[in-house]
Amino acid sequence: MATTVNITSTYAGEFSQKYISAALLSSSTIADGGVEVMPNVKFKEVIQRVETGSLIADGSCDFDASSSVTLSEVILQPEEFQVNLQLCKSDFINTWDAIQMGYSAFDQLPTSFADYLIAHVAAKVAAQNEINIWQGTTGTAGEYDGLEALAAAGGSGVVAVTGTTLTSTNILAEMQKVVDAIPNALYGKEDLKLYISPKAAKLYVQVLGGFAATIGANGVDNKGTMWYNNGSLSYNGVPIFVARGLTADHMFAAESSNFFFGTGLMNDWNEVRVIDMADIDGSKNVRIVMRFTAGCAIGVGADVVYYS
Repeated sequence: MATTVNITSTYAGEFSQKYISAALLSSSTIADGGVEVMPNVKFKEVIQRVETGSLIADGSCDFDASSSVTLSEVILQPEEFQVNLQLCKSDFINTWDAIQMGYSAFDQLPTSFADYLIAHVAAKVAAQNEINIWQGTTGTAGEYDGLEALAAAGGSGVVAVTGTTLTSTNILAEMQKVVDAIPNALYGKEDLKLYISPKAAKLYVQVLGGFAATIGANGVDNKGTMWYNNGSLSYNGVPIFVARGLTADHMFAAESSNFFFGTGLMNDWNEVRVIDMADIDGSKNVRIVMRFTAGCAIGVGADVVYYS
């Protein structure tokens, strides 16, 4: 008689939370501090903005109210999403056996088949969420309006810079266009960042390695292509943030505290269910069910430069 292989039917609560948290909050933009994370948004969050006129007036003996205060707001309303996945155990059983036997190639994977499936799906969700933060559009299934869509929307108030296809010969000039467009009041702020895509980052590193006349044949510190060791980058005093989900030929300049990512109340979405269908319909299928919310917002559009 064959041994029955059963998968725990439900993971919920604290144990599952580390997986769903990895799925939602491990995209590089969030993990590296590229946006302000606002958890526990049950339905919507109102982000208040306060703007004042000129505050300083000539001195006098009397109290003379002056200037102006303008209150406005931005609504951050995460959308609800789900993962409904069905997998056949036969497609994974050899891999699972290898994990259980401790093959060194799998030493980073969990020993439980259910853990393996959850971790695999969570990684895929994290990768998609990274793209959604930047390129997402709410009209596409499984996506919400990302920062690019919000910046391009009418009335966003962002500072628009017309872009082109980035190459090693124009990357410095195009990055300079973005920095030149940064409002003077914003330049030098502690969390101001120049957001560039991986493509732009590779071009910038290439140029600084000596492939531009302005740098010199041997590049930074005369190290040529060996100058860069995956450390931090900056351009004209502005720290560079490599946004892995950003469209290749797009760039942003903004304070990270002006970009918001919202997600739902933890107790509403930290449940991950792994359901073995063997006892339900006799099949070898396993279903994974996840539910969560996510959304983005830009605080003050006038303090954002968008190159596209």
